[in-house]
Amino acid sequence: MSETDATDMSSPDTAKKRSLFQRMKEGLTRSSRNISDGITGIFTKKKLDRTTLGELEDLLITADLGLEAAADIVAAVGKGRHDKEVTAEEIRGIVADEIAAVLAPVALPFTIDAARKPFTVLMVGVNGAGKTTTAAKIAARAKAEGKSVMLAAGDTFRAAAVEQLKVWGERLNVPVVSTKIGGDAAGLAYEALARAREEKTDLLLIDTAGRLQNKTDLMAELEKVLRVIRKLDPDAPHATLLVLDATTGQNAINQVDIFGKVAGVTGIVMTKLDGTARGGILVAIAKRFGLPVHMIGIGEQIDDLQPFDAKAFARAITGANEEK
Repeated sequence: MSETDATDMSSPDTAKKRSLFQRMKEGLTRSSRNISDGITGIFTKKKLDRTTLGELEDLLITADLGLEAAADIVAAVGKGRHDKEVTAEEIRGIVADEIAAVLAPVALPFTIDAARKPFTVLMVGVNGAGKTTTAAKIAARAKAEGKSVMLAAGDTFRAAAVEQLKVWGERLNVPVVSTKIGGDAAGLAYEALARAREEKTDLLLIDTAGRLQNKTDLMAELEKVLRVIRKLDPDAPHATLLVLDATTGQNAINQVDIFGKVAGVTGIVMTKLDGTARGGILVAIAKRFGLPVHMIGIGEQIDDLQPFDAKAFARAITGANEEK
């Protein structure tokens, strides 16, 4: 995709990046306090030895960073520093750098390819993860950039999800394609794509159901949606975004695995990072799956869905000072 035919949904402006760090730091307070205070407790007036490194590894594992990432980070912290006195701030900085190194390869902006009209995005994830709200926030961002947007209420079994999307549609002044409650999600997706093509819409966001309690039904429904929309556009969807709720911790790994196999996930959006001490799960997911992380949610407001910045996230979650 060339720079001329894609819209980058990130904010490269330096001032915005600085304010993003501050907002991310506030949003990640619970995760940050957990890791930062833990590091302070371990390394106050202590030398770095096998015991303190073991305590640091335990801390990172309980913060949901995962066994592999925790081991790698601790190895980096210990390198050349055994039996030396280290400050908690120094350790926070090293841990932040190591987390940033894990996350940097997956921190990729969400882009809309103008050559594909409509650029079709399938929103997937379990019920309650924030799919519907995330779709609306992406729509708002795209609309603010002058793009035409259409929403499709494909979670047809949940009246609340359909109503929520309709409310967002009215608020954003974008059309919402819906059907009766319990209606055929694949048929709705087909209708939405046909209409979006006819109206030359820039971006089509299709919400979907997320009933993980019956994986067979979920797989069958998503596979049918994919099969049907590909009758109109063999390349659709052009992006499949998995919305993950950070508060679920280790369960998020299972969700990435299932939806990756069913829907061919192309990128991740992690929500509710402001409401959990388990934000480290994003590190474990990046380490295991290597999927692009496009955006994170650090609050309820429209602009609280932010482009993912690996360095800012790493320093915010560890309580390290912002790099100047």
